[in-house]
Amino acid sequence: MNEIESRFLPQDDAWRRELHDEVHARPSARVRLPALITYVAVLNAGVSREQECALLQRLPGHRDLTVQQLQGNFLRLRCDGFTVKWERHTEFTRYSIVQPLPAHAGWGAKLPEIASHAATGTEWLRAIPGQTIAAIQLAMLAEGMGAPDMLEKAQQWLGEGIVIGSHMGNTVQGESHSCLLTHFRIGSDGFERMLVVTCGDTPEGRAGRISQRVLELETYRLMALRGLPVAKQLSPELSQAEGRLADIAANLEAKNHSDQDLLDDLVALAARVERATAEHGYRFSATRAYDAVVRERIAELRERPVYGTQTVGEFMQRRMGPAMATVAATAQRLAALSDRITRASALLRTRVDIATETQNHQLLEKLTRGQALQLRLQSTVEGLSIAAISYYVVSLVLYAAKALGQMGVPLHPETAAGLSIPLVLWVVWTVTRRIHARIYAGPPT
Repeated sequence: MNEIESRFLPQDDAWRRELHDEVHARPSARVRLPALITYVAVLNAGVSREQECALLQRLPGHRDLTVQQLQGNFLRLRCDGFTVKWERHTEFTRYSIVQPLPAHAGWGAKLPEIASHAATGTEWLRAIPGQTIAAIQLAMLAEGMGAPDMLEKAQQWLGEGIVIGSHMGNTVQGESHSCLLTHFRIGSDGFERMLVVTCGDTPEGRAGRISQRVLELETYRLMALRGLPVAKQLSPELSQAEGRLADIAANLEAKNHSDQDLLDDLVALAARVERATAEHGYRFSATRAYDAVVRERIAELRERPVYGTQTVGEFMQRRMGPAMATVAATAQRLAALSDRITRASALLRTRVDIATETQNHQLLEKLTRGQALQLRLQSTVEGLSIAAISYYVVSLVLYAAKALGQMGVPLHPETAAGLSIPLVLWVVWTVTRRIHARIYAGPPT
């Protein structure tokens, strides 16, 4: 990162220069009219910059191109008689070949095949790494837009198909500065045909911006539609999952299945939904983002209708609207299904918690009854222990009295033992009560 410190400012943030220059990261080309632009956009999943660099090195005069020069995701290479622009995005890479319009392809002529006018030739195009998502031949002419037979001549350029077109932009005089004509069909060579007719004094910068908007519009349209096959493929699986969830909810209400079985079914269903979300969540988010870009590009065209044709915005809205609605509805179904599974899991968890609390309550009641019985048994044992202790103490008194009698003390042993029984019982009972009182009172604070 090239950092330039200013003696008037604090030290720059590490990302300041890169974020500031992002607005200049992909400048539009300057196109000198008349021109022919060959545009190819390919999906770059699994395609490395080394592969793309090797392709660009095959261009005349660029054998010394390095991978480091491709780190900025944008590169414009000037060759003899044409220019190649390389742009790498998150999911796709774009190649734009700008060259003067061939002399034999004048206004009203049939657009020539790719092999006869492409500056790089068909071998270089076929060697582009990746899978083609968009391929367009855009012819740009400065012939004026007032020709009464403009649609007929455009039909010869574009080939078979209903022409769709619109006047674009506003000049200082309040008029359109260009006209876009196409039929959004793929020809036999795999390319779409587009034609832009502009005023004779169109600056090169404006022509470049017009071409960029038109090509980006078609590219982002196709990228947005990539979510439609995913939505159609996912729809039967969602229907099956919704039916299964309805069965689980019915069994949960009827209580004719064990909680463990219902929980296993819910966990399996939740795993399926989460897997689908993880696999297709990015595609649905990308579709929304691409669709937003398409709408922005259409708004930037500032279209005005060409008599007898649909505008590009009307055509897009009629065909993209239902597709985007299908994708949005599928994404909402997936999110709603996940929420419903969460609620069903919460209901089952509540039922399990209530059953667990009931079992715990019953267990506590049993423990309470057992403790009461244990207390009664303990009281009985304590009574027997007082009698046993008293018996041993009285026996000691008897032995002590016999010993004193043998020593000459006038004492009858049995009488002394008998008379000591009440006193011994009272003493043992009192000591036992004090011990229990200290135990129940707990440790001293």
